Amino acid sequence: MDAVQGVAAQRAQTYQIDRQASEQRTTQKCAADGGFAKVSACQPAAMTHTDLPTPTPEALHASQTLTGLIRQRIAANQGFLPFADFMQMALYQPEYGYYTGGAHKIGAAGDFITAPALTPLFGRTLAVQLRALLPQTAGCVYEFGAGTGALAAQLLPALSGSLQHYYIIEVSPDLAERQRRHIAEHAPEHLAQVSWLAELPAAFDGIVIGNEVLDAMPCDIVRYQNGRHCLMGVAEQDGGLAWQSAPLPAELHAEAAALIPPLEGYTSELHRQQQAFIRTVAAKLHRGALIWIDYGFDAAQYYHPQRHQGTLIGHYRHHAVHDPFRYIGLTDLTCHVNFTAIAEAGCDSGLDLIGYTTQAAFLLNLGITDALAACGDSAGPDYIRAAAACQTLLAPHEMGELFKVMAFGKNIDVDWQGFAAGDICHRL
Repeated sequence: MDAVQGVAAQRAQTYQIDRQASEQRTTQKCAADGGFAKVSACQPAAMTHTDLPTPTPEALHASQTLTGLIRQRIAANQGFLPFADFMQMALYQPEYGYYTGGAHKIGAAGDFITAPALTPLFGRTLAVQLRALLPQTAGCVYEFGAGTGALAAQLLPALSGSLQHYYIIEVSPDLAERQRRHIAEHAPEHLAQVSWLAELPAAFDGIVIGNEVLDAMPCDIVRYQNGRHCLMGVAEQDGGLAWQSAPLPAELHAEAAALIPPLEGYTSELHRQQQAFIRTVAAKLHRGALIWIDYGFDAAQYYHPQRHQGTLIGHYRHHAVHDPFRYIGLTDLTCHVNFTAIAEAGCDSGLDLIGYTTQAAFLLNLGITDALAACGDSAGPDYIRAAAACQTLLAPHEMGELFKVMAFGKNIDVDWQGFAAGDICHRL
């Protein structure tokens, strides 16, 4: 227990850009259940394709079908498809995209591990903050990207008595059905409080939460080469798909010039979809709060000269994949979050920035160590498993420091215990 608190106490230290150490630590095996946390660094040590598990014939056929659709799109777009459009198809193409197909995605049988899948202590601790918010937010929670439904199943009983309704915003019919089954198994008495929506209402009061949602939104990739910023995209080459550059669209010139260092070959991401999403949610929210939990940096860290290959990474069966054109539709594609841009989008849309801190600070402020202490005998197996999961959630070299929490409010006045100590808004 002291060891967990000791490593978490280091959370306020400035993130050191040490590529070798980062590459080693962010692909470490999750101690709890044999999976990898979805926190791989910008470019971990290269892995050859022969290292990847072979898909089933059915999965491979689906991937090849999606690749064929992408080829058609490239041909229709004069031989060049912006990466954001490719990523949209790879993740969300009906029937074949990563999030719209039928494969398991989260947990030991999937491609990555999320915090709620590690331990129910994550949801129970988050509930401490939500309970303070519910009286001023119509008693409603709206969750984006609910994954397996694990977080919902943890929050529902923890919020019993103050929660009126729990809405899950889900674009994947397959995931929605899995979420329903998971909640029916683990929180059956609360299933009647849950509804599934394809999108937010036009106007609403409530708490919006998203754990590892922003990182799954398609992004633009920009490279500085030959004295100018270029838009990176996908083209056909030698019978396969390959990177290709094109002139940067006018609407990206100012942002690229401000963020992408003028260093030959420097490549990184711009996040128009994330910012547009925040603006859309803000416009619909009348009274309530937004809480985003994800891995990422402030702009100064994100676009540091040493992070010259960006943060794009793939996840396939707990392996880091560095070729986004490998097993298309079977591999999760993700980029870190630029929290400075998220803060600006929210504030420009009329939201109040409440706080920005590390996941470790947020969970410690809300009493996760007290929740751990309540897990029983410190020598018992349940406690040992819970302590190992907490170590993963809190340790700076695991999820504790790379994962951040950002919250906004609108027309509410409540105590935000999660940001009582360790707020790092000044870095934005």
